[in-house]
Amino acid sequence: MRKRIYEIINASKNHDKYSSIYDAFMIIVLIISLLPLNFKEENNFFLISDKIAAVVFIIDYLLRWITADIESDKKPVSAFLLYPFTFMAIIDLLSILPSLSIINRGFKMLRVLRLIRALRVLRVFKFVRYSKNLQILISVIKNSKRALFTVGILAIGYVYISALVIFNVEPDTFESIYDAIYWAMVSLTTVGYGDIYPVSWIGRAIAMTSSFLGIAVVALPAGIITAGYMSEISKGNEQSNK
Repeated sequence: MRKRIYEIINASKNHDKYSSIYDAFMIIVLIISLLPLNFKEENNFFLISDKIAAVVFIIDYLLRWITADIESDKKPVSAFLLYPFTFMAIIDLLSILPSLSIINRGFKMLRVLRLIRALRVLRVFKFVRYSKNLQILISVIKNSKRALFTVGILAIGYVYISALVIFNVEPDTFESIYDAIYWAMVSLTTVGYGDIYPVSWIGRAIAMTSSFLGIAVVALPAGIITAGYMSEISKGNEQSNK
């Protein structure tokens, strides 16, 4: 019985009908639970839907807890004890807390600061549980972590070097190294807010070079992830055809 529950509440495998229905249901509940964050005002529909979503999330949390030992390399007792401290379990718990009236009344200062409301944004991470595509993407990132780490180091080094150069070329424009790093990051991503920019011809030449090279640096992780994603899709298709 517990094994069947485990198979249903996790992302569907082998075209499990009930698991697919459960995934779709949870995604719909997640979307509805996030609707209030799009508005400043609250109404009865949002309050009721949030309470219903909280009940669904609590049941889901408990089901995952009681099946934590299934397909786990840990002993049953250890699996049960350690589950609340896993990343996704913490996300689940933090996404439930804002909907509990006891918590809202107990932490009035946090409520004033709207931090309790903001915690609902963490529910976005729950989509990973119920979407095959997101799980494939997470797998791709894990498999490509070395290449992505190298690109990340390259990007950080590029931003810092660009910041050092522009900071020393135009000390009057950039008051601190932080301003220079901020400008370098904006140039790397080719966003170009325009709130701070070089004014001398040398500084502008550096800015053009930085933006041009930034395109290549930003494109590298996209290419790595795309290649890995296509590889995972191909593997999945091959396994389905067997």
